[in-house]
Amino acid sequence: MIGQRHDTSGAHFAFTDRWGGVSAVPYEELNLGGAVGDDPEAVRTNRARAAAGLGLDPADVVWMNQVHGADVAVVEGPWPTPDIPSVDAVVTARRGLALAVLTADCVPVLLADPVAGVAAAAHAGRPGMVAGVVPAAVKAMTALGADPSRITARTGPSVCGRCYEVPEAMRAEVAAVEPAARAETSWGTPAVDVAAGVRAQLERLGVRDVEDAGVCTLESRDHYSYRRDRTTGRLAGYVWLD
Repeated sequence: MIGQRHDTSGAHFAFTDRWGGVSAVPYEELNLGGAVGDDPEAVRTNRARAAAGLGLDPADVVWMNQVHGADVAVVEGPWPTPDIPSVDAVVTARRGLALAVLTADCVPVLLADPVAGVAAAAHAGRPGMVAGVVPAAVKAMTALGADPSRITARTGPSVCGRCYEVPEAMRAEVAAVEPAARAETSWGTPAVDVAAGVRAQLERLGVRDVEDAGVCTLESRDHYSYRRDRTTGRLAGYVWLD
């Protein structure tokens, strides 16, 4: 259920895979996305199971209404349902509050400065990476006292540059903003590597501790992939501080 987990000096990072939940085909099994057509009760059960597996209270998890933008919200607790704002990054200085990001090919970015007690979760798809959602999240963290040199960054399962084929014009448009994202598929056509773009953005900001999950969602049947399956579930990344 929890595909990868890292604990670093009081900061906790976790990414789910698709197994261990109750959702039916085509969302089987641990779909955590509430806006993909799955049974809402199944999603609630899955979110409760995932939280329990991490030792979290489901009521202390902050979700987003993700729209592929660069808006950031600073939060002190979960949103009053159903008033979840349209943002692609959340930042908190409240210890014990878990921040969650949903993906199915996009790059989930988890950030934490345990010394300052500040954490963030960001949804970096191709449009969000180009718009600068990750730098915006880091800026919001520094406004709360975080130091980029102390920030630990973890990026989760996402479609890799060898698989993310795009038209040449789109690759050129992305590379004009973030050259590190320019890629080529394993079969020799234009591609975009969003995770590489995110890493480059973080490094320019002074974030040195950056680690990627090393899982391509399109290649892995243990993970959801929108590009592969279209109608499918969503994985989640979680970050929180002791």
